[in-house]
Amino acid sequence: MSSGLFPTICNSNYDYQRTQIMMQKEKEKIYEDAAKHLKNTNILIVCDRGVIDNKAYMKNIEFKRLLSDLGTNEVLERDSYDAIFHLVSTAKGREKEYNLNHAVRSETIQEAKDLDDKIIAAWTGHPYFRIIDNSLDFENKLKQLLLEISSFLGEPEPFEIERKYIIKYPDISYLESLPFCNKVNIIQTYLKSTHDIERRIRCRGVEDNFVYYLTEKRKISNLKRIEVERRISKDDYLSFLLESDNSLRTIIKTRYCLMIHIQYYEIDIYPEWSKQAILEVELRDENETIYFPDFINIIKEVTDDDSYKNYNMAKSMPKE
Repeated sequence: MSSGLFPTICNSNYDYQRTQIMMQKEKEKIYEDAAKHLKNTNILIVCDRGVIDNKAYMKNIEFKRLLSDLGTNEVLERDSYDAIFHLVSTAKGREKEYNLNHAVRSETIQEAKDLDDKIIAAWTGHPYFRIIDNSLDFENKLKQLLLEISSFLGEPEPFEIERKYIIKYPDISYLESLPFCNKVNIIQTYLKSTHDIERRIRCRGVEDNFVYYLTEKRKISNLKRIEVERRISKDDYLSFLLESDNSLRTIIKTRYCLMIHIQYYEIDIYPEWSKQAILEVELRDENETIYFPDFINIIKEVTDDDSYKNYNMAKSMPKE
């Protein structure tokens, strides 16, 4: 029986993926509507999959057309989720465990690996993307997931740990050829702030598809800051522009988000520079080892150099 919302017959993969996306969005809406009526303000909605997962099962041009047919776009759908936590398939590194459930597996090990890569590539570019690999057994893998979720939610408080480097200007064409790399254009405007709290608004997206954020940061140490960020509407973004700090310039940059193994890199390209760029690496803890790809040439670390903080770069752009 057809509900009138979803087709009863899928004559092609396109139809099937379209139905999957419509069902996913409808289920998300049901839970979001239910959450609005709950008295508890601390509500977490966890999705086993998201709309962007469907991209792994389609050609890019088909996926783009499908979203257009549904009146949406990839940036809006990808960044509508607050955080993405990807658990790597056991087909990568724990093949014996993958084969234990062979009766319910529809893909071979290689097919599972390929799909896992495609899903990671599809989500790369999201502002908060974490990967949990198979270095731990399944029980501890789930514990790591819970730790990652707790960290994102701010238990006991929200914070970010990152290291920052000046690198040689990268080969843009090479970056754009990488399967786990997505480009994002960013316009960042600072608002009038108090002494210990930094406020900014950010417009983030590609082509004509953008999402908008309000961010507040409070410094704990050079490596650690409390950060609270939330999505805002375009109208709210335009209203906040009226609170702009006119003593600071608007920062415009192109960001290349890369996922290599389980490390997430962000390379910022500024129009003022032609010889160098900034690399940021987000860490799980302050002692985590960082592995740099061969195509990234480090000039120096600037984590502790305040002149390379975005807020200070809005005051005065450092020279190359």
